[in-house]
Amino acid sequence: MGSHETEPSSSVPTPSTPAGRDGLDAILARPGSAVIALDFDGTLAPIVPDPEQARAHPEAVSALAALAPKVAAVTVVTGRPAEVAVRLGGFAGVGGLEHLVVLGHYGAERWDAVSDEIRSPAPHPGVAAVRAELPALLDRAGARQGTWVEDKGRAVAVHTRRAEDPQATFEALREPLTGLAGRHGLIVEPGRLVLELRPPGMDKGVALLDHVRELSAGSVLYAGDDLGDLPAYAAVDKLRSDGTPGLLVCSGSDEVTELRDRADLVVDGPAGVVRLLRALADRLG
Repeated sequence: MGSHETEPSSSVPTPSTPAGRDGLDAILARPGSAVIALDFDGTLAPIVPDPEQARAHPEAVSALAALAPKVAAVTVVTGRPAEVAVRLGGFAGVGGLEHLVVLGHYGAERWDAVSDEIRSPAPHPGVAAVRAELPALLDRAGARQGTWVEDKGRAVAVHTRRAEDPQATFEALREPLTGLAGRHGLIVEPGRLVLELRPPGMDKGVALLDHVRELSAGSVLYAGDDLGDLPAYAAVDKLRSDGTPGLLVCSGSDEVTELRDRADLVVDGPAGVVRLLRALADRLG
């Protein structure tokens, strides 16, 4: 299990695992070949009941801007549309973040700060079909009240955090939503009181592996907080087995113990992630 952050914010906390310590040592020794990759919601931005109200931690952008010029790349890997993550994160036009990349929709979209443009393929036709059928399904399940549907363009997410019994509503919807997704060639990705219906073959692990290999990175840090980050954790494990050191960071959450238990380092939510980024920037001078 990853250790909790206990050291002062000015120092880089020590990972609890040998692999994590090797990853951190490689980042500090050769920062110019290091990729720093981060989830958005729950990692850079606190979780809120309405996803449209999410905003990056107030010090996140300045911490990223301080670190980015010292490493090969800073990359945000998110299930959100790239445009939404850029807008809610406040990433556009920030000095120091000229080489920031946002991999949206699990890598199906890519925004970079240099061009301020988004590249993406055509959306999966199943998403439109699911979008049309979802209201009737929620009515039949008696779950229209208290749930919130987030249209992500290339995916649709059903949030249960506002329901009277969020966890019970989440569990009750898993089976019918899985059936709906399957009929239209989609899969269901569970998260923290959210069920996302999206095309298969899109996950943070694929996106992260492709990005790290594209840059020929010598080391990688990945920070996340939710079940959707497990494929990225697996990607870092794969890279480590192939000889690329990596550090797995969990943005501390009691809701997702599996992620916490697999991490090399556990920090205290987005505020802890910001402190870690700032400490790395300070350490790298």
